[in-house]
Amino acid sequence: MTLGTAEHAGPDRPVTVMVVDDHPMWRDAVARDLAEAGFEVVATAGDGPEAIRRARAARPQVLVLDLNLPGASGVQVCKEAIAHDAALRVLVLSASGEHTDVLEAVKSGATGYLLKSAGRAELVDAVRRTSAGDPVFTPGLAGLVLGEYRRLATEPVPAKSDEPAAPRLTERETEVLRLVAKGLSYKQIAQRLVISHRTVQNHVQNTLGKLQLHNRVELVRYAIARGLDDEGGEEGRADARGRGDQGARGSAADDRRDGDM
Repeated sequence: MTLGTAEHAGPDRPVTVMVVDDHPMWRDAVARDLAEAGFEVVATAGDGPEAIRRARAARPQVLVLDLNLPGASGVQVCKEAIAHDAALRVLVLSASGEHTDVLEAVKSGATGYLLKSAGRAELVDAVRRTSAGDPVFTPGLAGLVLGEYRRLATEPVPAKSDEPAAPRLTERETEVLRLVAKGLSYKQIAQRLVISHRTVQNHVQNTLGKLQLHNRVELVRYAIARGLDDEGGEEGRADARGRGDQGARGSAADDRRDGDM
């Protein structure tokens, strides 16, 4: 395994990954498994401060991150790493399945959460999907996270007298946002709307910019608060009228896939 600094990988380069865990044997094993699977492991770290420094220097595409770290928690590492590199995807790999840990990780910006009991193939698949921007969760945790999104959406947001009017989204951006709110992965959205995975990502990034939001958690909360996860809502009905029959077809196989939000 070769470690080194790397820019974000291009289409013909392997996905770059950094592994953070305070147990050397576990950290090395994960790094080795990922390297053997074709990923480029550009850095590893054993504590919070070291993880933050090396993530900034190595700029991996995916950060595989334990939560229980000396010096700074995994949640803090996640927040700071994403603040420095908004394109970074974070997959938490933790022994804890506690609801509070899962929700704190997602709120800090993590794209996915996998328990350490996962097998090698599951880990490799999770890192690959995380790099593509898909939310990945150990089976049973996806429903928990979506439920928290809904709870947050019902909380009153303090009113601001000088708050500007909500920016106008295109029909397609609204359509993608509605499917994100329903918990579909980028791949599922691409299949349902018959567009490319990259196009879905571009729509999401454009929407985040227009709404001045920072991550998927905030985006889903925004969408649910406006009823975009409900076909019966006013915006949902208007959106549905603009869809063709082809875009309305679901992807039942993907919807059944374990751990896919």
